[in-house]
This record gives sequence, structure tokens and C-alpha cells, in this order.
Amino acid sequence: MTIVQAIVLGLIQGLSEFLPISSTAHLTLVGRAMGLIDPTRPERWTEFIAIVQLGTLVAVLVYFSRDIVAIVGAFVRENLRRVPVREQTFESRSGWMIALGTIPIVIIGLAFKDVIEGALTKNLVVIGTSLVVLAILLEIAERVARFNRPIEQLTPRDAVFIGAAQAIALIPGSSRSGTTLTAGLFAGLTREAAARFSFLLSIPAIAASGLLEFFKVVGHLDGAGTLTLVVATAVSAVSGYASIAFLLRYLRTHSTRLFIAYRLLLGGGILIAVAVGWLGA
Repeated sequence: MTIVQAIVLGLIQGLSEFLPISSTAHLTLVGRAMGLIDPTRPERWTEFIAIVQLGTLVAVLVYFSRDIVAIVGAFVRENLRRVPVREQTFESRSGWMIALGTIPIVIIGLAFKDVIEGALTKNLVVIGTSLVVLAILLEIAERVARFNRPIEQLTPRDAVFIGAAQAIALIPGSSRSGTTLTAGLFAGLTREAAARFSFLLSIPAIAASGLLEFFKVVGHLDGAGTLTLVVATAVSAVSGYASIAFLLRYLRTHSTRLFIAYRLLLGGGILIAVAVGWLGA
């Protein structure tokens, strides 16, 4: 992998991680076009994606730094004092919501680790189908959602429901932000509230998967491999920050139908290209 390729992949990762369009789909398409995915070792590409996601983790931590400090501080302080959960502040309860929402992806991620890292999750038919199916679900959510609940009204049931949706995003092409945003809309949250919780909920999952893969491969990286990985991760952090800021601002006054249309076009295009033989599955 060259430095230019690392920059391109980092840019794609950062921009597509937080938009509901699937970073895995875009990275896999571009990685295949660049000849970077070894079909005999598909887990290597999974490792690369997970590590570069650490850049987008930095973006979330920086963008929501005040929220995170408030949540952690209140959570530790109020639980050490044994304040009943129902009487805790919104910040402390947010810590519980993030913890509850993380449980599904931990269970499913560990149970299906080999499948997630295998060749099936790089399959373009799987990616194209996921892009289309999630687009349809997001459109349904847009049509039936009430959009009348702020993030302060999030309940434990909502957190588990959105967390289960995040676990579905282990299927490539689904999109972590796409599945959680869709679930948030079905739960009646405003678009901005659903996106905000989606970003906060992503922190434990991205950190766990990225650090796990990093420590797995760090001992096998040479100088060139380390440099390209650092460059891609740094670029993903900068572009990820810009992506978060854009989406939160955009969803205050717009629906998600721009992303729905994009997913339908991309997913449909992939499936047609595979069907006619322009792309191998």
C-alpha cells in the first residue's frame, strides 16, 4: 500500500463511517479496485478496517469531549454514591444507556467472529443487498417515525433496541450509523438525537475492535506498513470529525432521504454489476 492509497482509504473511512452509507462497503470497493484485498487472507482486510477506525474513534472523542467528560464524571460520582439509577442525572444515565447498548454487539461479535473476519463479509452480493435493504428500512422509518423525543428521553429499552441494531451492522454494507440511526427513528427520537446517541454508542465498539486488531498485528508490521497505517488512521480522524459535524447540522433541517437514494443507487449498481459479470462477487 502506498501513501497515496493510505490517504484515499483514510479519507473514505472518515467520511463514510458516520454517514449512513457504510464505510465497509466503500473501503471494500476501493480496496478491490486498488488490488489491496488478498482473497486468500480476507481477515487481513478486516484487520486494516478495524485499525483505521481508531481514527474515527479519535474524531468522536474530540467532537464529544465535553459530553464524554460529563458522562464519565457523573457516572462514576453518582454510582459511587449509590444514587438509584432513576434518580441519577441525564449524564450518568447516559453512561448506563451506552453500556446497555454495547452488550448486543459484544455478544454477537464474539459469537460470529470467524464469519465476520471471513470471505463472506467481503462478498459484493452481501454488501449490495445490505445497502438496499437498509435503505428500505430507513425509508420506512422516515415515514412512520414521530421525531418527537429528545435524547434526554432515551430509555433502557431504547438503548438495547438501538444496540441490537448496531450489532446488525456487523453485516457489511449495513452501516453502523445507518442501522442505529434507523432504530433511533423507529424509537421516536428526533433525527439529531438518534445520530448523537449513535455516535456515542459507537465509542466502545470501535475502541474494542480497533485495539484488538491493532495488538494482533502490531508485532508483524514493518516500517512501511506502520507508516501507511498511521497515515490512513490520521486522515480518517480529520475527515471523521468533519463528517460528524456535517451530519448533525444536516439532520436538524433535513431528512435522511439523500442517503437513502445514494444507498439504493450504490447497492443496486453493485448487484447489477455482479449479475452481468462486470464485478466478481
